[in-house]
Amino acid sequence: MNSQRAAIGAALLASAFAAPAACLSDAEAAALFDSFASKTPATMSAMTSEADAACSRTKLNALLLLQYGKVVGYKAGLTNPAVQKRFGADKPVWGVLYDGMILDDGATVEAAFGARPLFEADMLVRVKSADINRAKTPMEVLEAIDQIIPFIELPDLVVAPSMALNGNGISAINVGARLGVAGKPIAVPAFRGERFAMIDALRDMTVVVIDTSGAELSRGQGQRHPRASAQRRRLARRGAGQAGSGDGARPGDQPRLVLAARSAQARAEGDRALRRAARRGAGVGHLPLARPARSALRRGAA
Repeated sequence: MNSQRAAIGAALLASAFAAPAACLSDAEAAALFDSFASKTPATMSAMTSEADAACSRTKLNALLLLQYGKVVGYKAGLTNPAVQKRFGADKPVWGVLYDGMILDDGATVEAAFGARPLFEADMLVRVKSADINRAKTPMEVLEAIDQIIPFIELPDLVVAPSMALNGNGISAINVGARLGVAGKPIAVPAFRGERFAMIDALRDMTVVVIDTSGAELSRGQGQRHPRASAQRRRLARRGAGQAGSGDGARPGDQPRLVLAARSAQARAEGDRALRRAARRGAGVGHLPLARPARSALRRGAA
């Protein structure tokens, strides 16, 4: 047993200095999963090829499947060109979502839920047709799905901050998928006028971060804006972590938080679009807006 451990340790040490990196060995994938499970930042060599990243993700996912149960969907990452540039990528990457990762609305989660935990306003969609693979416009995408679900994603970058992650590395860690809180599904409406209104609502929706007293901590439309840095500094002074895509909620720093993805602005925009559709004579009705997904983050480790 000792000789086996020594051999594995030697292999991991050699891989840390090897260049270029290759697909993670079985032992390296197991070590990465162990770090994920124990919420301890992992070490991982930089992934230099898409094929090695895909191979490494497959090995990690085989272990995640045992931990979280059946596959329920897929996660897209690096979908924003600015974020792609940050990680040296030129296209999106994908990961797998498992049944045990999706929490019900109102779930309570420890603030230190991962090795490098983050929280992001996001959404899920339920695909009803393979036509989505040929969609070229927002309307064609909408016609290929039947539900949009508000989602507070709780990803985990897993790898230690000292280990630089590129796009292939993000792919290798299954795009950081760990947990997320799903809100009430929004049905895609039947009439074309209502669908145009939904597209406008999705484009213009406002995301709000509030604390348990109802005080607003931050708001935005899913992108950085001139006040973002000042808002993050205020949140840090309050001990509330940082909000926004790519901003980390540091383990143990957060008091109890309630996150809510709200759509007040989306509702107003959607109503205006419905009125415009009505004037054009299109079939219209009520645009359903979901109750926002809510989750509480508690201080302390799980």
